[in-house]
Amino acid sequence: MRYRWKDEQEEIMRGVWFYDWYTPDTFHAYRIGRTLVDRRTKFQHVVIQESPSLGLCLILDGKIQSVEADEYIYHELLVHPAMTTHPAPRTVLILGGGEGATLREVLKHPTVESVTMVDIDEELVDLCRTYLPSWHQNSFEDPRVRMVYDDARRYLAEHEEQYDVIINDVTDPVSDSASIHLFTKEFFALLASRLKEGGIVVAQALGIRYDRQDIHHAAIHRTLKTAFPIVRSYAEFIFSFDSLWGFVTGSSVHDPLALSSGEVDNRLAKRNLQGLRFYDGQTHIRIFHLPKVLRRALEGEERVIDDATPLTIS
Repeated sequence: MRYRWKDEQEEIMRGVWFYDWYTPDTFHAYRIGRTLVDRRTKFQHVVIQESPSLGLCLILDGKIQSVEADEYIYHELLVHPAMTTHPAPRTVLILGGGEGATLREVLKHPTVESVTMVDIDEELVDLCRTYLPSWHQNSFEDPRVRMVYDDARRYLAEHEEQYDVIINDVTDPVSDSASIHLFTKEFFALLASRLKEGGIVVAQALGIRYDRQDIHHAAIHRTLKTAFPIVRSYAEFIFSFDSLWGFVTGSSVHDPLALSSGEVDNRLAKRNLQGLRFYDGQTHIRIFHLPKVLRRALEGEERVIDDATPLTIS
């Protein structure tokens, strides 16, 4: 039996595999098929390829960003808790979000009158428009959308428009990337200054694995508190990331944790958001009620990220 298993194992391992590294000691391996795009833009290395288990995959600088099998989970949870918490979001700013899936979810809210999407990499957006149509579903063509290709921080510093909702969907703050200055107290203060009264900010806030790396999420949470009195973390497991993924909201008025399951469902029904695959009232309640180990990490974190000492991850 031992020899038979060895033969079966060798058969299983044949083919080409992609290794998504989490730490120097851990990775997740996926068998891959056809590669549709392998290109280095001005800002990053972009790969779009097929996987038997994940479907189409968007990989930036060697890290999985989004996959066909579960991108809806990430994007629904990034967008709808904040959008639903706001009673009538009309103007929205998206920072990053090159696949167009964040934009797709924002546009489902009928109160939305205009969306400005700022992404630094126009070539990446063009590739996603061509090769990932199920992600954006022609959202870029919606007349409510204005596309801007610029560094997010520079754009906000130079433009004083204000928004009901700001969604920070930039890449992780990897060393030498433009994103390292998009998680600091100075940047969060800039976001606060670009919100209308009663506005709300939401940001993707890294993976959570109940280990020492959770200090990164906790530091983002603590830093957002320098700009907003109401800050809430939430998280959900995303298979292609092989971990819980963290998000955090900030507002001077609105508290997503104050909404009941019934109120969330009532708001979704009034806005006719019936096509959501993952998010609803029960999900809203669950994701904002965090396990004890993460609550302790948030309560104990004292670090405030600033421009002089930005957060960087490996």
